[in-house]
Amino acid sequence: QVVLVSGHLDSWDVGQGAMDDGGGAFISWEALSLIKDLGLRPKRTLRLVLWTGEEQGGVGAKQYYQLHKENISNFDIVMESDEGTFKPSGLGFAGSAEARDIVREIMTLLQPINVTDVYDTADGTDIAFWMRDGVPGASLHDDINKYFWFHHSQGDTMTVQDPNQMNLCAAVWTVVSYVIADMEDMLPR
Repeated sequence: QVVLVSGHLDSWDVGQGAMDDGGGAFISWEALSLIKDLGLRPKRTLRLVLWTGEEQGGVGAKQYYQLHKENISNFDIVMESDEGTFKPSGLGFAGSAEARDIVREIMTLLQPINVTDVYDTADGTDIAFWMRDGVPGASLHDDINKYFWFHHSQGDTMTVQDPNQMNLCAAVWTVVSYVIADMEDMLPR
């Protein structure tokens, strides 16, 4: 059984892609790194996918889906961060009402950093195939007020990234992915 965390690596125009979507790739990598450094071993596999071809219509995600859809019942949740890594506010979630209640409970663990909201939809080109077929999905919600200042521009460089805000995003990704991967049962569909 798999809990999938992801971001994409396909900056395609004038910027470096540090925010879109290097930040999402970084926090996904960092989540797994933190879990390993803490010596935690969840019941399910945590899988990191760094997508390619998102800007070209999600071709990397489509190919991954085609290769793994026969095991769709083993995918517990698919998570994608693709709206920058500014100050996080919560998690977008797509799934059953029962699964949403579980995710709300998990998010209470993030009260110390004041990131507890659960929004009604999850977004992500790269996880859309899975969510369409009933796999619960999650996307990071953060303060996107400045997102389009940098999106697909020459300003999308490492200087946009605030290490403290990225650490908060990584904390959200770490807690949610680990707890879901270590629950006794998979999220209800």
